[in-house]
Amino acid sequence: MLRSKILASGMYVPPNVYTNNDIAKMMDTSDEWIRQRTGIEQRHWVDETTATSDLALKASEVALKNAGIDKKEIDMVILATLSPDAEFPGTACFLQARLGLPGVPALDVRQQCSGFLYAMSIADQFIRTGTYKKILIAGAEVQSKGLDRTPKGREVSVLFGDGAGAIIMGATDVTDAKKDSHVLSTHIHADGTYADELWAPLPGTKNPKYRITAEDVQAGKHWPKMNGKTVFVNAVKRMPEALMAAFELNKVKIEDVDLFLFHQANLRINDMIAKQFNIPDHKVFNTIQKFANTTAATIPIGMDEAVRAGKLKKGMLVASAAFGSGFTWASALYRW
Repeated sequence: MLRSKILASGMYVPPNVYTNNDIAKMMDTSDEWIRQRTGIEQRHWVDETTATSDLALKASEVALKNAGIDKKEIDMVILATLSPDAEFPGTACFLQARLGLPGVPALDVRQQCSGFLYAMSIADQFIRTGTYKKILIAGAEVQSKGLDRTPKGREVSVLFGDGAGAIIMGATDVTDAKKDSHVLSTHIHADGTYADELWAPLPGTKNPKYRITAEDVQAGKHWPKMNGKTVFVNAVKRMPEALMAAFELNKVKIEDVDLFLFHQANLRINDMIAKQFNIPDHKVFNTIQKFANTTAATIPIGMDEAVRAGKLKKGMLVASAAFGSGFTWASALYRW
């Protein structure tokens, strides 16, 4: 049975650390306020010269090294991000060029917080059909350059960090589904009727005449906007639904799952989902305390952190779920 599996992971975060106390100097907030509402203690932000593809390249190189394969074995590059290097072309093209893989297809996935699981789903289908044998997936974000660092942006800007995670997915022949490493299934969803509950309105063609003007910038119309309550309510509903779809399809019980790697948007969301399923604390691996919300990078960063912490080991059954702008949501069930 031809399936895909994760061969290895890698991650990279920029060296500059900003604690909650550092953020409090920019905005009307405090360490206590941020911790209580989000679980975040610190985040990494890039310097002025670093772009998203810089982070993606470093994480990808680590993943390739950990997989023990030559980069020339990669058949496709997929990059999930909401913070591209440029408006066009896709940032996957910049990553592909820097990896030295001319001719290999390069694809951007712009599904924000669900982007990495969407990318996994795409790679899984290409590999299952025999089209490609090895695919590099990176989730990378430079959020800090798109945040309002004044008191006006407090509720959104305290949430986000910069970073990248990457995995190599490869073809595998599964003979024992209960033991062999492979992706069991992926599940992706969206509901665009909520699109303007979490979005960055500009630049965009919805704007009259020009995608953005100097007046728009002065008015702060390019900063991200979020209806936090609506996002929270939908996240704690949709992520469990996506998980249940994976469990039911594969006839897996919740207690069969060895580790849960959720998107890291808010620790309260993950805690609530864990309580809904009665998941013990030791089975949920969170990184939001150290890295904040790195959007498309949170799950692959979590994978690599869990491996290095000894929490994620070969043969473990893992469940991931994400929710974000769009609204989009997704899940994946895979044996490491």
